[in-house]
Amino acid sequence: MTTKASAVEPAAYALLCIGFGAILFTHGLPKALHDAHGSMADPMASSIHLIGDVMGLPFAPQIAALVMLLETVGAVMLAVGLFTRLLALAFVFEMAGIACALGPTWPWIDRGIEYPIFMGLLAGYMVVRGAGDWSIDGGWMKRRAS
Repeated sequence: MTTKASAVEPAAYALLCIGFGAILFTHGLPKALHDAHGSMADPMASSIHLIGDVMGLPFAPQIAALVMLLETVGAVMLAVGLFTRLLALAFVFEMAGIACALGPTWPWIDRGIEYPIFMGLLAGYMVVRGAGDWSIDGGWMKRRAS
């Protein structure tokens, strides 16, 4: 990596984590508030339907509540870099589940798996990359090293 690129990489990664968390938060907050999100009148009810009726999983309301917590509290924690790898791994599993439930349609405009696949790959990168220099986790690691 060039000197200039390596100089801005920590800021770029921090921006990526903040943006990723913000996007996920915009999906969790409407579930928490039972408020409309795009074409979904009640995203929490839609999540319960997807988990229970489409995926056939038991305890759909409870799993949907965990998804809502992951997409709100977890998204904020990921954005600030707190428990980065653990939360990113949870998002990998969430996006894989969404892709399985919505597949095999590919285009996102048709409620396909394009978006969750991309988000899952991005979360996977965060699992591998871990905390950035500007994250809470990164600050803890610097303090432990000194």
